[in-house]
Formats: sequence, structure tokens, C-alpha cells
Amino acid sequence: GAFAVAPTTMSAIAALGAVPWRVLRTPPVSRVRLPRVGMPSPMFMFFLVFVSYFLVLSGTIYDVIVEPPSIGSQRDPETGQHMPVPFLEHRVNGQYIIEGLSAGFLFSLGGVGFVFLDWSNDKVVSKRNRYLLLLSGVLCIAIAYNLCLLFIRMKIPNYMNSD
Repeated sequence: GAFAVAPTTMSAIAALGAVPWRVLRTPPVSRVRLPRVGMPSPMFMFFLVFVSYFLVLSGTIYDVIVEPPSIGSQRDPETGQHMPVPFLEHRVNGQYIIEGLSAGFLFSLGGVGFVFLDWSNDKVVSKRNRYLLLLSGVLCIAIAYNLCLLFIRMKIPNYMNSD
């Protein structure tokens, strides 16, 4: 084939790779005691995944690359005073830092709602706690969904309006 190498070339490459090991010695690995690290608990792993979920959805990678301001400002036409603006309007692919963090919190709140719904299916949960978990999960999902819609309507005025 096109990538076939002659046997003499392979032995030359192997001999060339063996040259440093004639001068250098490998350390005695059998004497080194590595510390034992136990298996992390499932909740610890869930916490790590959930924190990374929050950070990615908050747009921290975008914030590090673009370095946007934490919050915007706009001059009030009547008074001339500067007003804080939490949302970068009319730009779907841009954000202020506080906007990204609040959106990431809302996505995480919806994720916690689904976790509550999953926990409510556990067999060891009492009936009262099952209803509390169901109610909490549905409330978290509903609040997160409606606030995300509110955020997108603030970011893009007249979004999904028929006028």
C-alpha cells in the first residue's frame, strides 16, 4: 500500500528510538507508593456535573473570550441620568455578564425541577414527601420556563407578538 514501510526502515527507527534509553535509566517504579483515591460519591459527581452545566450555560467561555461588561448603561432621555441595563437588547448572540449568570441560574433551576421529579419516583420516599417533591419540581420548571420567556422578550422586544 501507499503507507507501507520497508522492514529496514522500521528497524532503523526502532534503533533510533532505543538510543536515549541506553544513556537514561528509568526510575524504580515498584518503590513509588501512589496515594489511594477512593471512588467519589454519586452526589459529588452530580454536583461537579451540575456546576459545570451552570457555568457552560451561563456563558463563562463567552465572557472570558469577549470580556463584556458586567452590566450595561443607558442614558435616560428625560433626566439625562445613566440607568443600568441588565440585558443587551437586539443581540441574541451577545450578553452582559449578569445576564448570562441569571439565565444560567434559570436553566439550572429547571434542571433542579427535573431532578426533584426524578427523586419523587423513588420507592423509599413517603407519600407526603413524594407530593412535596412533585410540587417543588413542577414549580421549579414552571418558574424557570416563564422567566426564561420573560428574559427573551426583554432581550428581543416584540418576540412572538402578533402585532
